[in-house]
Amino acid sequence: MKRKICATILGVSLVMSSLIGCGTSGNVTTETTTEAEKTDDADQAAADKVAALIDAIYVQERTADTDAQCKAAKDAWDALTDAQKELVEGEEADPDYFGRDTGDASLDNTLNQDGIGENEILVVSFGTSFNDSRAKDIGGIEKAIQAAYPDWSVRRAFTAQIIINHVQARENAPIDNMEQALERAVANGVKKLVVQPTHLMHGAEYDEMKEILDNYADKFESVTVAEPLLGMVGASGDEVNEDKKIVSEAVTAEAVKDAGYDSLEAAKEDGVAFVFMGHGTSHTAKVSYTQVQSQMAALGYDNVWIGTVEGEPEETACENVIDAVAEAGYKKVILRPLMVVAGDHANNDMAGDDDDSWKSMFIASGKFDSVDTQISGLGRIERLQALYVEHVAEAIK
Repeated sequence: MKRKICATILGVSLVMSSLIGCGTSGNVTTETTTEAEKTDDADQAAADKVAALIDAIYVQERTADTDAQCKAAKDAWDALTDAQKELVEGEEADPDYFGRDTGDASLDNTLNQDGIGENEILVVSFGTSFNDSRAKDIGGIEKAIQAAYPDWSVRRAFTAQIIINHVQARENAPIDNMEQALERAVANGVKKLVVQPTHLMHGAEYDEMKEILDNYADKFESVTVAEPLLGMVGASGDEVNEDKKIVSEAVTAEAVKDAGYDSLEAAKEDGVAFVFMGHGTSHTAKVSYTQVQSQMAALGYDNVWIGTVEGEPEETACENVIDAVAEAGYKKVILRPLMVVAGDHANNDMAGDDDDSWKSMFIASGKFDSVDTQISGLGRIERLQALYVEHVAEAIK
């Protein structure tokens, strides 16, 4: 009886083995697919970890953990494979955060050295994570001021902690925020402090800068704030001033030269319109953009338009500028930033390939034969560097 049972079991076993053997190739395929899926999951998990670390430092507040968080994000990014880096995507994170080449960071001086002395000129900028623009635009202004005032110490502060964190994480190049720069000045025994904002106008960023300065007013013998690039705002859209005239003439001259024309009139005869794109703001200072357009008109620059990314004021919105340029009969358009730095807005919002960039929208309108871009900030124009120096001089007096 036992032998019969054993024989039966053996027979069943042989049948099962045969069935398993027949299905071997199918099971191997299933197992291979599973391993691939496991690899994909591991890759995505590693990329998601980096995305979360980037999102954690994409904030407008510095904390006691910021330095460690910046380092952790970069270390985790460096540990990824090239394929994993392409998978990085978060609320703010993407592969370009660490992966985009924006120039040589070593060419920029963060100007956060001690040994300041009693007299300091603190150059305050919103900031940019684009290395070339930081060195040429912001750095160009700082160097011009230092050359004009060799007996003063020129230092830097950025107001955008998001940008400070980006540069620190990617380049290991810490830049002082306003509080850090002011604490550094106090610790160094600065007595006379002149603050030169590189901001375009008396807008929200300027107001925020002044609020921080107010908290340190009693730490120095004197604190003087110089004018931003466009000077005083004025009450109405048709008000102009010498600063706006200088800016209008300088940016137009550079645009004409970079486009290869001998004069603005020659560009006009060739059917070319220049569109200078600013940021835009809901702040009352937005009238400054209207005033710059008025200044262009006063100079006879009737083939020059002012636009803004935010579309505030309304006439500076992209679709309105497109209509205005087309109605004036121009078939060629050159876009250029009306911004101190040629950073993210210039490279992406203006000259990017996405459907919502200004270049793409001008092309999509079908109203123009050509649409070209010039990526160059106001800060690298020598005449405007000199204008900042003039503002510093007025503040020192």
